[in-house]
Amino acid sequence: MHCPHCKAEIETFKNPTPTVDIIIEIGNKIVLIERKNPPYGWALPGGFVDYGESYENAALREAEEETGLKILDLHQFHTYSDPGRDPRGHTASTVFIGRAEGSPCAGDDAKRAELFGQDTLPLLAFDHGLILADYFKSKK
Repeated sequence: MHCPHCKAEIETFKNPTPTVDIIIEIGNKIVLIERKNPPYGWALPGGFVDYGESYENAALREAEEETGLKILDLHQFHTYSDPGRDPRGHTASTVFIGRAEGSPCAGDDAKRAELFGQDTLPLLAFDHGLILADYFKSKK
C-alpha cells in the first residue's frame, strides 16, 4: 500500500550526502591527490557516490578516475560523518583501504597524484588528517 504523504515527507528531509574516500597503499606509502577544485589542497582520492552505485564501486571508480590505478583487496575502514568535515555541506564519507601497483597518474579533478609516507604528509583538506592518523594508528 502506498501512502501519499510518505514521498512528501522524504523530500522535506535534509540528509548528509554520501561520499567515499580511499587510502591506496603502494608499498609502504599512500597515494594523495592535489585537488583542482575547491576546496583546494591535498586529499585522499574520493568523491560522491552516484545514485544506484554501491559505495565499493564508487571507491573503485574514484580511485581509477583520479589516480589511474586499479585497486586490489578493497576493504572498508571507517565512516566519518562530522557535519563540519566538508565546507561545501554535510557529507558522510565511508573510507576504504586498497592496494595498487605502479605509479599514480592524476586525472579527473586531480591536479597531481603522488606517493607519501607517514612522515612526509602535506597539509590535508577536509578531515583527511584525522582519517590518516586513525589509519596509521591501526597499522601499528
